[in-house]
Amino acid sequence: MLYRLSASRAAFRAISSPVTRSSIPSNAFRAQLTSSARVTPRYTPMPAQKLALAVRQPVTTALVRHASSTAKSPRAPDDDVDMMAGIRSDVNVIKDTFSLSAVPKEALYIGLAGVVPYLGTSLSTAYLAWEMNNQASLGSGYVLSGDTASLLLHIIEPVQVGYGAVMLSFLGAIHWGLEWAGYGGKQSFRRYATGVIATAVAWPTLLLPVDQALISQFLAFNFLYYTDARAASHGLAPSWYGMYRFVLTFVVGASIVVSLIGREQISQSFPEEHTLTEKIQALLYLRKKELEEAKRKAEEQKEAASE
Repeated sequence: MLYRLSASRAAFRAISSPVTRSSIPSNAFRAQLTSSARVTPRYTPMPAQKLALAVRQPVTTALVRHASSTAKSPRAPDDDVDMMAGIRSDVNVIKDTFSLSAVPKEALYIGLAGVVPYLGTSLSTAYLAWEMNNQASLGSGYVLSGDTASLLLHIIEPVQVGYGAVMLSFLGAIHWGLEWAGYGGKQSFRRYATGVIATAVAWPTLLLPVDQALISQFLAFNFLYYTDARAASHGLAPSWYGMYRFVLTFVVGASIVVSLIGREQISQSFPEEHTLTEKIQALLYLRKKELEEAKRKAEEQKEAASE
């Protein structure tokens, strides 16, 4: 360490001596000064006017460019916003969804005509129930008496339930026709079973009380619609058949609901209808009475013959 320090001091004294300094050309010192000046230039303050001009120039240039671009492309006036455009679009979507344009006209007209009797019996049930309710609350009906309305209602009830059973059987038979025609390929027992189940559910409703029969048919109509819609979506029925069945099922379902509402109005004022169990018990009782009467007559005839 001492050796290094002594060597450094000797080199520094040699460079600072007049002989050594004169032997080194002066260009080397000038080059070093020039390079050092480039690396660390001396700071000179900028006048206040030049500083303000340097700050103002970019802002002025940006304003000029914005003004020129605005002059070249003038802003268009705002168009009036159509507030009904969205509603019209939704209405068009609904029309396209529930469109019946693809349904054959004959099938559409005959199908709508087929639900008219069911709708008529439903409206008649509601009207007769209203007359019966007026009889119970006001003492007399507006057009018909309570007894007449009750008699007509008992005539219309089996007509409505029976016609519903016919409609369900017809809808089930359509699947047999599709299977015979081979529409969408042969489906064998699966498609035949659909028609059989519809008939098997429809006709026993005639033995039920009217309210229970209408509810059962309502469920059967909706089940058949679900089956028909799936068949149409899988190519086992015409593509328009699903929407066609939806419209008809909606009319029939609404009719059943109206009938049930009308019957609910008279349930508190008039005695309830006998249930299926009560009807069967009444039939068994009548059968028993007939057998006892026949046995009694046979005994009387036997006694008369013995005398």
